[in-house]
Amino acid sequence: MMSPVVLVLALVLGCTTTRGGVGLRPDGTPGPEDCPEEALQTMRILRLRVSDGAWAELDINQDGISPITLYDGPVESRLNTSFGPFEPGTRLYGRVWTGGPQAVVRYYEAHPTDGDKVSICAVARLSKGQLRKRPDSKPGTAILEFSSAAVDIVDSFR
Repeated sequence: MMSPVVLVLALVLGCTTTRGGVGLRPDGTPGPEDCPEEALQTMRILRLRVSDGAWAELDINQDGISPITLYDGPVESRLNTSFGPFEPGTRLYGRVWTGGPQAVVRYYEAHPTDGDKVSICAVARLSKGQLRKRPDSKPGTAILEFSSAAVDIVDSFR
């Protein structure tokens, strides 16, 4: 019998890393975005539920550095803790927006250390405004005090 991870990997080869056509709000943050059906199906098979979470380094090129600078555009993060079937070391691929008062990070793919990329929908979160940009952040960047954040599964981006 095939494991659920192998089955999902067979179903979702060929996913894309970035999402196009996300509208921006007046403050520069991304607007609502549906989670693709492919990602919803993958998350159901993997038993990843809304609000399931883990801890991740936001930018693996700045691992453990404080403060860090995130840039508008693609980002590669790394899980520090298990996330459903995904073990620490799994890469998360997504996009960063820095236009608003805090960085917004949406993840569209997970790449396990021992498998192929799969579609997911997840967001980086820290309570108490900890993804808030420092005042010295230049346009197109977000200087953050912390290099890691919680990552939570979502069923759509709001």
